[in-house]
Amino acid sequence: MKTGKILIINGPNLNMLGAREPEVYGKKTLNTINENIKTYANGMKLECDFFQSNCEGDIVTKIQSVLNDYDGCIINAGALTHYSYAVRDAIASVNKPFIEVHMSNIAAREEFRHNSVISAVCAGSIMGFGENSYLLAVNAIRNFINL
Repeated sequence: MKTGKILIINGPNLNMLGAREPEVYGKKTLNTINENIKTYANGMKLECDFFQSNCEGDIVTKIQSVLNDYDGCIINAGALTHYSYAVRDAIASVNKPFIEVHMSNIAAREEFRHNSVISAVCAGSIMGFGENSYLLAVNAIRNFINL
């Protein structure tokens, strides 16, 4: 059976999961969430790599690596979602499927979070399901890479 390789990118402040606003993001750490994603993805014949950075340029460089190293990408760009045209342009330059993920429902939060500059260049967006948003994205990206 064919397998695929995906990258999961997490942006600024997501390394603080478990401590940061647990009433919004839950009490699980990013490492625990990543382990759950890996287990779920492996069951779907997907290999996962994980990357987290608080630095926009590092995220742009990692997005560009998807072109040659991965079949697709799941991205939670954090606050960069709302204003980073550099992240948007990097996604647009890579001819692979990207799924935008948010643990919270950004449309139901502060007004500045309502706009996503990356949505238009992603294959789809999943938000509001906590850590399960990532698992839903794994399922979605698997369909986009035709496994």
